[in-house]
Amino acid sequence: MSSNDISIQFLGAAGTVTGSKHLLKTPEKNILIDCGLFQGLKSLRLKNRESLPVIVSDIHIVILTHAHLDHCGYIPLLLKSGFKGKILMTPPTRDLAEIILRDSAKIQEEDAERENRLGLSKHNPSLPLYTVKSVEIALKQFYVYSDNEWISISPNIEFRFIKNGHILGSCFVEINCFGKKIVFSGDIGRNKDEIMNPPSIIEEADFLVMESTYGDRLHGTALAKDELADIINDTIHQNGNLVIPSFAVGRAQELMHLVNQLKKEIRIPNVPVFMDSPMGADATKVLHRYPAWHKLTEEQCHSVCHDINIITDFHDTLKIIALKGSKIIIAASGMITGGRVLEYLKNYIEDKKNTVLLVGYQAEGTRGRALRNRAFEIKMYGKYYKVNARVKEISSLSAHADQQEMIGWMKQIKNKLQKIFLVHGEPQAQEAFRVKISDELMVQPILPKQNEEYILFSV
Repeated sequence: MSSNDISIQFLGAAGTVTGSKHLLKTPEKNILIDCGLFQGLKSLRLKNRESLPVIVSDIHIVILTHAHLDHCGYIPLLLKSGFKGKILMTPPTRDLAEIILRDSAKIQEEDAERENRLGLSKHNPSLPLYTVKSVEIALKQFYVYSDNEWISISPNIEFRFIKNGHILGSCFVEINCFGKKIVFSGDIGRNKDEIMNPPSIIEEADFLVMESTYGDRLHGTALAKDELADIINDTIHQNGNLVIPSFAVGRAQELMHLVNQLKKEIRIPNVPVFMDSPMGADATKVLHRYPAWHKLTEEQCHSVCHDINIITDFHDTLKIIALKGSKIIIAASGMITGGRVLEYLKNYIEDKKNTVLLVGYQAEGTRGRALRNRAFEIKMYGKYYKVNARVKEISSLSAHADQQEMIGWMKQIKNKLQKIFLVHGEPQAQEAFRVKISDELMVQPILPKQNEEYILFSV
């Protein structure tokens, strides 16, 4: 490749749904779009400890599409490897990314301490990927910009954020680069969401880096609120407890809003409802700060923050578990990879009266995927537990657009796309999406592999 080439290298989320990192290389600046951790399968998680196949100090700037861990969780490691530049994002993304990164570091420190204390690790000593202190250092390099504000990066490169409806603060990244328009989708939200407005329209793009999480699926047509009411009522009729593993940022707030609505409409009994996640509690407060970034009224926002029991102290978790009678529990993590939800499942999953409700994407190699695939047992804290509780799923609560919604959004781009790269999806989803795009848009998408680099054009 020559010094006049504009190219893109896929350092993550290539053939998998996590670890989003897309490096745009230009004669003027090298720009990393997203900087996420790999999650799920151990073979993927181990990549977080590998060095990137690029000279990190040659990366000049990082732009975040949104705050989820698989899009921002690698930032402290990038700094450790020599990155010195600015990290750009929207104001809500800045607040949520701080919450998520601090929580990630704290969990890693606690896990390493427990492994060392109990001798559970093959490594001596077991070390966290990064610490809270390293997160605090990274925060000093965070800079915020509003949506639809053009930001100059170099003489021939500028970009802007455009709201994409996934979570609070999430955006497309549209880059004008030497006369060509390169768009990074990030994670695209739903056309009809309880909290977020639909994704914005982008009418022009030459190159598109497109997510494909649900490239092979259509979400259910039933209203999520109706499905949720049925599952709650059925569980309470059985005198059981409903446990909803949920992402602390985005899904937890939507679930709280829906449960509040159902109670006010007297469609479900007035049972106790708990949202148990310190990170989720902090993320819920962020809703209040940014009314322009969601469609809840001030009253609805207040209700989400105050009409449900929000738990932050672990001692209260134990009290809730011991509490007699039916209850609804929303707890992180959404893919059951850790967090408070494990404490509830340890106590509830072997009882057939109880229900576990899956409401978001379940990555390969997670307990959530195992439950979705009807596993008869799951392992938590070194012990196996039989899955006697009912496992239900509401796909329409996903924060990701489905195949039809993504195709519909892409069709609004008026000019002929030169190249489409499919990222952030598992191979079977990407292949189905590739065929559909080829048929509907008459463009043959590219499915990049990990660390592959493609020349877009030359100047």
